[in-house]
Amino acid sequence: MVTLPRVLVAAPASGHGKTTIAVGIMAALSRRGLTVAPAKVGPDYIDPGYHALATGRPSRTLDPWLVGEGRVAPLLVRGATHPTVADIAVLEGVMGLMDGRLGTDGFASSAHVAALTRTPVVLVVDVSSTSRTVAATVHGLATIDPALSVVGVVLNKAGTPRHGDEARRAVESVGVPVWGVLPRDAAMHVPSRHLGLVPAAERAEAAATLDHIAAVAEEHLDLDGLLAAAASAPTLDAEPWDPTAALTLPALRDGAGAPPQDPELAQQASRRDSPVIAVAGGRAFTFRYPETVELLEAAGARVVELDPARDVALPDGTRGLYLGGGFPEVHARTLATNRPLVHQIKAAIEAGMPTIAECAGMLYLAETLDDHPMVGALPAHTAMGRRLTLGYREATSLVDSVLGPAGTRVTGHEFHRTATEPSAGTPAAWSLDGREEGFALDPAGTGRATLVASYLHTHWAGSPSVAASFVDAAASHVHPGSPDHPRGWDGRGPGGVALGASHVRPGMSESSRDRSQPAQPLSRATRTRSASSADVVDPLRHHGDLEVAADLVDLAVNVRLTQPPAWLAAALVDELSSVAAYPDPTTARDALAARHGLARAQVLPTSGGAEAFTLLARALAPRDAVVVHPQFTEPEAALRAAGHEVRRVLLRPEDGFALTAGALEQIGDADLVVIGNPTNPTGVLHPADAIRSLVRPGRVVLVDEAFIDAVPGERESLLTGDLDGLLVVRSLTKTWAVAGIRAGYLAGDPDLVAALAAHQPHWSVGSLALRVMIETATPHALAEAERAAEELASWRTHLVAGLHLLAIPTGGSDAPFVLAQVGDGVHTALREAGWAVRRGDTFPGLDPTWVRIAVRDPHTIDGLLRELAHLLHRRTA
Repeated sequence: MVTLPRVLVAAPASGHGKTTIAVGIMAALSRRGLTVAPAKVGPDYIDPGYHALATGRPSRTLDPWLVGEGRVAPLLVRGATHPTVADIAVLEGVMGLMDGRLGTDGFASSAHVAALTRTPVVLVVDVSSTSRTVAATVHGLATIDPALSVVGVVLNKAGTPRHGDEARRAVESVGVPVWGVLPRDAAMHVPSRHLGLVPAAERAEAAATLDHIAAVAEEHLDLDGLLAAAASAPTLDAEPWDPTAALTLPALRDGAGAPPQDPELAQQASRRDSPVIAVAGGRAFTFRYPETVELLEAAGARVVELDPARDVALPDGTRGLYLGGGFPEVHARTLATNRPLVHQIKAAIEAGMPTIAECAGMLYLAETLDDHPMVGALPAHTAMGRRLTLGYREATSLVDSVLGPAGTRVTGHEFHRTATEPSAGTPAAWSLDGREEGFALDPAGTGRATLVASYLHTHWAGSPSVAASFVDAAASHVHPGSPDHPRGWDGRGPGGVALGASHVRPGMSESSRDRSQPAQPLSRATRTRSASSADVVDPLRHHGDLEVAADLVDLAVNVRLTQPPAWLAAALVDELSSVAAYPDPTTARDALAARHGLARAQVLPTSGGAEAFTLLARALAPRDAVVVHPQFTEPEAALRAAGHEVRRVLLRPEDGFALTAGALEQIGDADLVVIGNPTNPTGVLHPADAIRSLVRPGRVVLVDEAFIDAVPGERESLLTGDLDGLLVVRSLTKTWAVAGIRAGYLAGDPDLVAALAAHQPHWSVGSLALRVMIETATPHALAEAERAAEELASWRTHLVAGLHLLAIPTGGSDAPFVLAQVGDGVHTALREAGWAVRRGDTFPGLDPTWVRIAVRDPHTIDGLLRELAHLLHRRTA
């Protein structure tokens, strides 16, 4: 008997906020010093990632279909006692409270798991579109099943305090306590992707979001009441699930699953050596149940994590490979550029290395994924589609394989939007209710399939013999490079270079890596774009968009997102109904003025920030125009196009591209000074006081603040205080992913603004751009931009740290890009390897050794750092 305080957070349906509330409860209780054991009902992988982030412990998946009813309570107790004893368990439900496998009367539903584990239920109900009617919903769920104990309700997304109070009174009138009313809060949810939430491992700002959610939970929820209800849970008549015992005990499943495990397998495991099994991880392969590794280790394997985006070689002595689920389609370009590892994995599989690939792992092993070359170990091509395939599956293996003999039965689930062509191999891996699925290949002619790849996700706690069989196959596999190895891979990559002797990541010492892998032959398309990249007609008109190509990882353009946020996209769709009328900038002008606390006369909407430079060149007749370089070249190009002479003041790398006293002296008596802040491409954020010191009678100072919204707090902005003699240019296209709409503005001295406005053509700013200005000036948008700036700062820190580990000098660190001195020829070499970065030599004051790197998520940056380390090593080898 186990005493375990516990609650299960459920909801009437998906979308009510149970993940947010459950994670908030976990995080808030953890911050009180309690040890919280998280668990998730259903087959989901992503929510458990947030559970682990909130509690510091792995989350246990409780799914009667996947593991059998008899293992649900033991797995819960395992999570509550391993690695240490927890104070409380918080379980998150799945879909609606009563929703389970179709056609089974709620089998594997939240209610089913609550009954199996005798866990009190807390309901989360979205009241955004109701008030008193919510009481009927709660009353129905609280009374529909006598086996359930609904102990409290959390009302989510109340529009106003009055609205929340109305819903609270209604629920309390049916005898169910309300443990909190939460207001609408955009920061309390995490972004979604085509399969649900974005994994925590891919969100650098996840910890900050978690802190916010925990603070909201602490403020709005009755956590003491919840703890008291959790403590009322009855004792559990269950022993903790044990992976070692699972390999020897008969299966606990009711009807489905693998046959009972032969005790001889455990004795074999004790007699053999410990084979190394590489398990894919990193941000592209985040879908894995903790029991998978625990069973592999209990069966005698030594498990080493492999990040296919960062590591250029399999771990030393690898005899088996497990590739689980994730989002390789999101990171396809980064994965595809890691050619040394791709070639090594393919060679190892062809030599008969036991390999299991589930869903994302299968996509990675295919010939292509969305036209990106992958490993090529499977004769299939894969691509994203619109149709979501989702559901539980019962599978029977069709051939003998490293997972067991033909006829091995497992239960699992599918969850994907991709499709493969062909859909199954010859032979296929599984029969799923009469449909053939997956690939079972024996490339080395061993007599059984050594590669099993399919869309099927399995939970090995429900089929422990699979883990034992896989480890036994790995132990029997002759290590590549051994004199006894009969054929195939010898542990070397293309060109005969040894690749199996290291587990390499950027920043490791040279003694622990092998970077001598030769560059791969270029495709015709790659060679063509590589050659054309050297031809620059006008350096002042060369921009990052000219660097990109469909088959390159884009680190050349500084647009933050691939598409506008949903709320902005919806506003733009709404605006389309009004585009028959000529645009009127008045409302946008007022919104921008209010956003900065300025008068309407101090603000002028423009067609992107670049139009402001053309207006400046038309409106003014400077006798001595100075552009402080290196910086964005459009201001100088616009001035020269208007017939003005331009004098350059060059900031020096040895000064950190700072605005030094010497640079200020060079400006002299110029009557027009143009400077960026933060400066493109150096990333330097000059002190506002230093720039303001340039202002004097008879001089116009234009400050390009196109990237200031990527600086947390927009510190050092010149749009505060006295604006006499100042013009500030802003762009909205980068942060909000609307470069095609051209939305920007200038602000400053009203006389100067009026002078430039007089040269602006009628209706130069379209309705969609004006709507962008209105929508992005709201408090909600500004709060989102601030969070994005904080996330970007953490990503930039990751990039800069990696560059410094490679002894690569960098410029400033206050922009959504980093200037890096990588060396002559590296720009072209990166293109040939599949990476687009912005060349530096078209910026006055820089030479070909410099490149500008757009800040991206750490996963993508890790791929770039891997490639840079490889290129730099080849140069010094």
